Amino acid sequence: MQLKIYNSLAGEKEIFKPILEGNVGMYVCGPTVYSNVHLGNVRTFLSFDFIYRSLTHLGYKVRYVRNITDAGHLTDDGDVNNDRFVKQTRLEKLEPMEIVQKYTVDFHKVLDMFNLLPPNIEPTATGHIVEQIELTQKLIETGFAYESNGSVYFDVLEYNARGLNYGELSKRNIEELFANTRDLDGQGEKKNPQDFALWKKASQAHIMRWNSPWGEGFPGWHLECTAMSTKYLGETFDIHGGGMDLKFPHHECEIAQGKACNGASPVNYWMHANMLTMNSQRMSKSTGNYILPMQLVSGENDFFEKSFHPAIVRFCFLQAHYRSVLDISNDAMLASEKGFGRLMEALKILNSITPNDEKQSGFSLEDWKTKCYDALTDDFNSPILIAHLFEAVKFIFALKDEKETISDKDLEDLKSTLNAFVFDVLGLQNIEENNNEKLDQTLQVLIELRNQARKSKNFDLSDQIRDKLLAEGIELKDGREGTTYSIS
Repeated sequence: MQLKIYNSLAGEKEIFKPILEGNVGMYVCGPTVYSNVHLGNVRTFLSFDFIYRSLTHLGYKVRYVRNITDAGHLTDDGDVNNDRFVKQTRLEKLEPMEIVQKYTVDFHKVLDMFNLLPPNIEPTATGHIVEQIELTQKLIETGFAYESNGSVYFDVLEYNARGLNYGELSKRNIEELFANTRDLDGQGEKKNPQDFALWKKASQAHIMRWNSPWGEGFPGWHLECTAMSTKYLGETFDIHGGGMDLKFPHHECEIAQGKACNGASPVNYWMHANMLTMNSQRMSKSTGNYILPMQLVSGENDFFEKSFHPAIVRFCFLQAHYRSVLDISNDAMLASEKGFGRLMEALKILNSITPNDEKQSGFSLEDWKTKCYDALTDDFNSPILIAHLFEAVKFIFALKDEKETISDKDLEDLKSTLNAFVFDVLGLQNIEENNNEKLDQTLQVLIELRNQARKSKNFDLSDQIRDKLLAEGIELKDGREGTTYSIS
């Protein structure tokens, strides 16, 4: 099987050839932790979680790096006074690192809820200030950057004058960029409007600041990712991912920094996840067409008629290819819930099937597996993979109704393959099993409380716990090895 990946830089699918055979270095731009993670972020990170899982399933050893941007993030107008962390600090009346901690915890909590695997390395921008200063110094020494009034900028015109191409990823024409760009950042400090900050001088009011050869300041957003990705993956690595909105200017700037510093393109395959819409409209706080992940899961919103388990939300997201726009709606979520339920029911049935190979089945397991892997290796095509999984679901229900047969060998192969795709690759969770586990944990807590009541001779409370559980159909049984329970 040959894995093909759509390379945004080439604008087409390419056969994947890792730098080191059998190994993959993958960097994904992480969150800027100044506010709650939104559903669009979740869609991006979930897409690359699926890609990470797929690469691992295909036998690659993956070093997955996803950063935390916790400093130096300016708003789109480039005004140093509009640093997002500083603004949020003022709004919430907290220290900047309190803001960082609060929303980093939220980010991890949300991603855990949707069963995303943690990256192998999760570096922070503030933890790599030294590396960013060193990169800035190197760019000045090689003539690709210049200092101006305590700030340092990347010289885009000089970059292009040396035969390099700023705009190669986003396919933008440099002359048009200069013609259509006003100098909103730098207040005349920059040689050219399109030059971007590597290091910004901190104003008196700016709280997040570090010493540097150019005075107190903070790093530019684009430089952070170059410093962290190259430190952990090398000057050139395999895959760089992120949302489509990061293609320009962020990823464009990363390419320029990498080439200027090291004389080589920093990434072989650029991958970009597309946007998320709701009810066919762009999600936006200003229009009110907006919902947080927790609100979708809890049902506390005005867009969906009920709450949806995170596993169902994940299943819904994976029914769109990562490069396609994903639209969520009440109907889409209900349909996903129904499909998810049928998939889980089929897996449950499969465990109770008895092999019977008296006649040849019309379902070719090998052909089905080939189609599943063809989908997976064709740029991680999750919707086609899911469609093939439901071919197996249809076959399983036919087995249940004794309209199909299967041998013992094929039955075990089908079980292991289907479970691997559903749980390991797609990252879905069996809601019923999770609920049973939580019920068991809850009952163990109640049993322990009852035991403590009995030890303290509080028999009224002990009997009350036992009787109330019995009324709900849960019988406690005391024995030599402790208390057990049965559910009727």
